[in-house]
Amino acid sequence: MPVYAYKGVTAAGRNARGHLDAESPRSARAKLRRDGITPVEVVEGGDASQRGASGSRLAARMPSLQRVSPLDLALATRQAATLLGAGIPLVQSLAALSDQVESPRLKSVLGQVRDRVNEGGSFGDALSASSVFPDLYVSMVRAGEAGGALEQVLSRLADYLESQVRLRNKVGSILIYPLMMFLFACLVVGALVTVVLPQITELLVSLNQPLPFYTRWIIGLSNFAREWWWGIILAAGAAVAGLRALVRTERGRDAWDRLRLRLPVFGRLVRLLAISRFTRTLSTLLAGGLPITTALQTAGQVAGNTVLATAIDQARLSITEGASVARPLRASGEFPPLVTHMIEVGEQTGELEAMLAKVADTYEEQVETTVTRVTALLEPLLILIMVGIVLVIILATLVPLLQITSSLA
Repeated sequence: MPVYAYKGVTAAGRNARGHLDAESPRSARAKLRRDGITPVEVVEGGDASQRGASGSRLAARMPSLQRVSPLDLALATRQAATLLGAGIPLVQSLAALSDQVESPRLKSVLGQVRDRVNEGGSFGDALSASSVFPDLYVSMVRAGEAGGALEQVLSRLADYLESQVRLRNKVGSILIYPLMMFLFACLVVGALVTVVLPQITELLVSLNQPLPFYTRWIIGLSNFAREWWWGIILAAGAAVAGLRALVRTERGRDAWDRLRLRLPVFGRLVRLLAISRFTRTLSTLLAGGLPITTALQTAGQVAGNTVLATAIDQARLSITEGASVARPLRASGEFPPLVTHMIEVGEQTGELEAMLAKVADTYEEQVETTVTRVTALLEPLLILIMVGIVLVIILATLVPLLQITSSLA
């Protein structure tokens, strides 16, 4: 049954908010009246307590417009594993879960998944039909259902999602400071070029004296920025839109991913992130009981880089021909020797899952260390760039003033 969010008033005159299951809005209102609550507003799949503006109402009435964050998905997966581990049937677990989650979008989706399961469908098919859960998630749930180990699979999925959230949060927290410094530098330079410099320019022009070439350049740049600021914004927006459209094409995405891997300093970081995702995902999928060919296909997509995904797909094809995983990965030249060596050892010892988990741990630590070092270099670099721009502007305006003052003396 659908999930409805409601606002109402109790018999004592107090405001009441919450969620309930009902077949239709009319039955939801009837159920509220039986509970002694006079309904004021009932919305399917929405959050009636957080709507005031028209945009919020649209999002509440159309939950598909709202996204499910990785953290919400990780928390819901952990709670589902806990409920199943306590011996609660799947349908009841999904009902309890839909009442607990805070995301309106996820609450609505879980209600739909519960209805499909209650009608006799499999859990994996219900998740796939929702178009919210990634292929990795659906594949592992299907494997868990087939093997009778759904609780263990959900627990591993929760571990995987939580590790990805932690890694993303660590990288994001490290990058906040340099990003703030960059925005501050842009604001300072923008204020100098559009506000301060024009006032000094009027003084220089009023003196009717020849100006150095670099001063004329700075004045021209200031005038251009003030007169054509809208064109600069439009050009920047068009460039971003064009780049995004190009990246969506197959050739454009391949070229973009190759360029990212070849960038100095940042290329290594992109490779580390892709490898950590690949190894963590592959380890999780194998632990969930998926065949290695299916696991490689899904892990290659999660890696987020077409260059590495091509090498992973070659490894998948080599397995179907009776070869190993490590050999084509090594032959591609895209994976460091540590990765291919540990994969090879894992294949030989039958502990591929454990070896991949160790590789993922190692590379996630390297990602954090690399990001910390890069940001430590970016901070003084941004300061130097800002100081250099300000110094150039100051020299371009002060030198002519000093020359004019000395000539008058």
